[in-house]
Amino acid sequence: MPGQKRPSVEWLKLTAPELNDLAAAGALVILPVASTEQHGPHLGTGVDTILCGTVCRLAAEQAQDRRPVVVAPTLWVGMAEHHMEHGGTFTLDIPTYRALLICLITSLKRHGFERVLIVNGHGGNVSALNAFLPDMTRETGVAVAATTYFELAQPAFTPLLEDQDSVLHACEVETSMMMVAAPDAVREDRFAEAHGPNFANSRDVLLPVVQRWRAIKSFAPSGVIGDARKASRAKGEKLQAVAVAALAEVIVKGVPWE
Repeated sequence: MPGQKRPSVEWLKLTAPELNDLAAAGALVILPVASTEQHGPHLGTGVDTILCGTVCRLAAEQAQDRRPVVVAPTLWVGMAEHHMEHGGTFTLDIPTYRALLICLITSLKRHGFERVLIVNGHGGNVSALNAFLPDMTRETGVAVAATTYFELAQPAFTPLLEDQDSVLHACEVETSMMMVAAPDAVREDRFAEAHGPNFANSRDVLLPVVQRWRAIKSFAPSGVIGDARKASRAKGEKLQAVAVAALAEVIVKGVPWE
């Protein structure tokens, strides 16, 4: 009917019977996974959780007329040992993170959901999620895929940015997007301090050819990688829009098992 309110895509706003109906309809479950960690002197610690949850919700809303989809609550803690020295951070160890994800997916399976797309919003989770995919699939019997929203959006991000190609940390991207998603968590009066080493190619940070573990504080005392001084709300609106569009496309037609 014209003017009829669309149903929510958010698990937390739906009733158990409504969720059971979505399972019966073969709905795809989006499981956002993120982190709670330091983001320099100018951003709240919930950046990854807020941005990942926001992108997932908006993408699901774009996609819901084309396929049944529901967004699970965002997992707000992940692999963040490299941020612990700055304070303000929670982290898990590998066995706990693996067990937690398998428990969440098993819960979905017991309610009749058969397909889960994990959408990650934190660089520190990438390696663990890739390593866990076989276990999550085999042990739960659910078809599980995983992606990182800013990796999906990287080709569209790059033309919008001044001196980086995608997400670094507490940087031009995250700060701009937070100015849209949660402006009350942004301290613009601290922007002058909000810069650190800059890596033009984000893969130099996230997926270097030769890897070793280092605490962020050892090379970025401010807690920032990149330059938040380049951030703006207008840039954040564009970045959010292309991230949502990229994820919505995957939800509708790009999940690997389909």
